[in-house]
Order: sequence, then C-alpha cells, then structure tokens
Amino acid sequence: MKLYGKTALVTGASRGIGRAIALELAQSGLKRLIIVARTQEHLEALAQEIAHRNADISVVVLPLDLTQPICVNTAIAQTWRDYRAIHLLINCAGVAYQTPFLTAKLPDVYQEISLNLIGLYTMTRCVARRMVSQEEGTIVNVSSLMGKVAAPTLSTYSATKFAILGFSQALRHELAPRQIKVVTLLPTLTDTDMVRGFKRFRWVRAMTPQQVAKALIQGLEHDHNEILVGWQSHLVIWCQHFAPWLLERILQLSMP
Repeated sequence: MKLYGKTALVTGASRGIGRAIALELAQSGLKRLIIVARTQEHLEALAQEIAHRNADISVVVLPLDLTQPICVNTAIAQTWRDYRAIHLLINCAGVAYQTPFLTAKLPDVYQEISLNLIGLYTMTRCVARRMVSQEEGTIVNVSSLMGKVAAPTLSTYSATKFAILGFSQALRHELAPRQIKVVTLLPTLTDTDMVRGFKRFRWVRAMTPQQVAKALIQGLEHDHNEILVGWQSHLVIWCQHFAPWLLERILQLSMP
C-alpha cells in the first residue's frame, strides 16, 4: 500500500500499540491522521506530539467509545463528510484481563467481547461501506499471536483474537472484488500498560510497541495479508504446524 497523501484512522490510539502505530504513520507521508480513543485529553496530547514531529500532517482528534454503535455510526458519517475519504483503517482498540476461567468475572468478559470484537466489527462496517463507494481501501485488524495459539488464563481475550482472524479472512475474500484489502496484524506479547500487571509466561520476551508499529508499516509496504511480528511468533506457528505435541507441552510448562 502506498501511504503518501492518504488518510488513515487508528482506533485505540491513545496508548500502547495504537499510539506507536499512530506515531509511525505520522512519519510515512500521510496527508491526514484520524486518532480515535475514549479519552480526549490523551488524544490531544498525542496530536501535539505528532504536530511537534511533523507539521505537514493534519491530525483529527476523535474521542469515541467503540462499544456504542450509534455514536460510532454518527461520528464516522460526520468525519467522512468533513474530511472525505478514509483510505486506511487500523482497528487496534482492545482490552485484556488475565484471569483463570473458573474465577473470571462476567463484566470483564462482556467488556472484552464488546470492545475487542463488537467494537471492531462496528467500526469496520461503518468505514468499509464507505470505502466501497471509492473502490479503494485497506483495513488492518489487530489480532494477536493468541489468535493462533490460545493462552491459559486469557481465554476470553484469546477467543476474541481467534474471532478477529476468522472475521478478517471472510472479509478479505468478500471485499477483494471491491478493491478493498483486509490485513491482520499478529503481535506477540508487547510491553504496554495493559499487560504490565500480568503474570508473565516463562521464556516469553516482550516486544516494544515501536517494533510492532514498524513491522506493520513494512507489512503494508509489501502488501502482506497477515503480518506476524517477532521471531517468537514464527517459532510458535512452526511448532503448531509441525510439532503440536511439543507446543502443548511448552504451553503447560510456561504457565505463570
């Protein structure tokens, strides 16, 4: 994908991977960057940082709760009207709770499903229907290595990330005739605020958000449909295909 002169929208942009992606995109030649998260104060601080680094890009702050479909529909309709086409959508907003299944709290489960899956679906639907009219667009859905290999104590989070992969695969084939590309990004454990309180799995080394963001830009430049981030991800997928018994054993031994 050619990013120069285009408009991109990033959800979950106020922190973690989403913030790193927004900062990386701001250096890629975009004309406009729309940053979405729930807290306006955090978004405005990010917009100021981007403007300090690159005065040539227009940054639009869009505070929005993705679990509110009516608000999402209204905001995207108004944004499209005011700023015209969105060429790149990056669905990065998400939440995770590390809890053994038998002690998980239903409000936490509902929040993970509502934001990680339903929020992503809602935003994608709003933007994709408009991308169809311009016969151009790229949608990036941020899944996880846990969308390939489920992690103990993160069952709901893993379930949403598996669902994102399936949704993206179906959408990829469905929207291809309309010239819309669907990409999945699969980072391994990343050192963000969301996971700093987690009990770490043995032998797993966290990546930085900046590494994930750079991998995404490289993947977009090379038109990859699926972007695995880090050697650990490639090793796990190799084990899953060729030695699943070994992967099962490793997962058991690595539990926190």
